Amino acid sequence: MRQVYPGGSALTDAALAALYAYPDLGAPPARWLRANMVASLDGAATVDGRAGGLSGEADQQVFAMLRAHADVILVGAGTARAEGYAPVRPQSEGLRWAWLRAGRPPSAPIAVVTRALDLDLDSALIADTSPPHARTIVLTTEAAPAERRAAAARTAEVIVAGEASVDMKAAVDTLAGLGHQRISCEGGPHLLAELADAGLLDELCLTVSPLLAGPGADRIVTGGLPMPGGGTLPFTLAHAVEDEGHLLCRYVRRSPPR
Repeated sequence: MRQVYPGGSALTDAALAALYAYPDLGAPPARWLRANMVASLDGAATVDGRAGGLSGEADQQVFAMLRAHADVILVGAGTARAEGYAPVRPQSEGLRWAWLRAGRPPSAPIAVVTRALDLDLDSALIADTSPPHARTIVLTTEAAPAERRAAAARTAEVIVAGEASVDMKAAVDTLAGLGHQRISCEGGPHLLAELADAGLLDELCLTVSPLLAGPGADRIVTGGLPMPGGGTLPFTLAHAVEDEGHLLCRYVRRSPPR
């Protein structure tokens, strides 16, 4: 793996991790929300309904490293179902980056966004399998059936943020207030659209996969929501890393909202 912008040198693990370090944030409720997404050369966010078909070894390592950097991992219910999400287990997916968790719990919790709480409550993500230090967080609404909220609360942390739809600003502010200031969103495209629409996205880590996926797949942002002010969101390229044709780019919003 080598950095191609700025510079052009091979990267140690420490140097790579430094490229993706969160900024100094101070005390809560200060926060920083990054999204980590992958896309094909022709803009597809998935292959056969899953993002995993676009990934490569370097992208998987950066994925694990970003999880190690984060205080909480934010994901939409659709992505959690499609990708078979489960609590983060450092012993199976993140040992290479365990040193990034020094002074913090061994892994970050998953926070799943679900308007109607239409999740499998017996799945690994929700059932009583998450470690005590990183119980799964469910971000839902008042409209979600009360009995399902009560059932989920037996094994997960349930946060109600919004009436009929999840108020993403309220949800993100609540996470930051709980000490989860470094937020890493892993999609999917509908959730990313909601975050962008709410002006909450500070950073985008985008891996461009060296393949054409063909027509039909969603882009990394979908759902028909307008950007703030009806326009575009300007970002600046902070760095680009290349490995076996995969281009891993980190973009930072020019004027992050607060």
